[in-house]
Amino acid sequence: MRRKKMPKIKMIVDGGNMKPGPAVAQQLGPMGINIGKVIQDVNEATASFKGVKVPVELNVNPKTKDFTIKVSSPPVSELIKKELKLEKASGEAGKIFAGIISVEQLIGVAKTKMPGMLAKDLKAALKLCVGSCKSLGVLVDGKDPVEIIQDINSGKYDAEIKEEKTQPSEEKRKSLESQFAEIKSKQEKEKKAAEEAKAAEEAEKTATTTTPESSAKKAEEKPAEKKKK
Repeated sequence: MRRKKMPKIKMIVDGGNMKPGPAVAQQLGPMGINIGKVIQDVNEATASFKGVKVPVELNVNPKTKDFTIKVSSPPVSELIKKELKLEKASGEAGKIFAGIISVEQLIGVAKTKMPGMLAKDLKAALKLCVGSCKSLGVLVDGKDPVEIIQDINSGKYDAEIKEEKTQPSEEKRKSLESQFAEIKSKQEKEKKAAEEAKAAEEAEKTATTTTPESSAKKAEEKPAEKKKK
C-alpha cells in the first residue's frame, strides 16, 4: 500500500516579515494548523532575505499537524533589487532607469542562483542575470544589458568571472553612483518638463471651452424653454 504524500503548500512571502491574511488562512485553516506558529517559523527561516519576496514550501502532516519548511532562493529580479535597495523596477524599461549595478555584484547574484538555474557554468548564469536587468530597467556597469552580454561573450569579464569577484572596487562603485546620479537628475528634469507640458495643454483646453465665443455658441445651441400658458 502506498504511503499518502504529505500535502505541500507553496507561498511567496516577504522575507522575515510574513503576516497573517486571507490567503494564508484559506490555505492553512482547513488543515487545522497553528497559523501563528507557521508565521513565526517562516519568518525565522527567511530572516536572511528581509525585504525580498521568497518562495516557501510547507510540507504538512494532516494527522499530527506538524510541518516542515523549505525556503527556496528568491528570484533573480528580487536579488538584484535587494542588491540595489530598489523597492520596484522602473516600470518603463528602456526609457526610465531604476539603477546601476556592477558586473561584480551580478556575479554574486549568479553564484546564489546558479544551483537552480539551467546554466552550465558561472558565465552562463551571469548572462541570465544580466538579462533580468533589462526587464528591471537596470544598467550594468553603466551600459545597456544587451551591450554587457556582448562584452561577456567577447571575454571582457573573464577575469572577474574566474576569480568569482562579487564586489567592485571602491573607485568603480563611486564612479557608477556618480553616473546614476546624473542619469536620475536628467530623468527627473524630463519628467517635470513633460508634466508641465501636459498641464499647459490641459489648461489650454479648459480655456478654449470657456471663451465668450464658446459660451455664446452653447447658448444658441440650447433649446428654447417653452413658455408657460
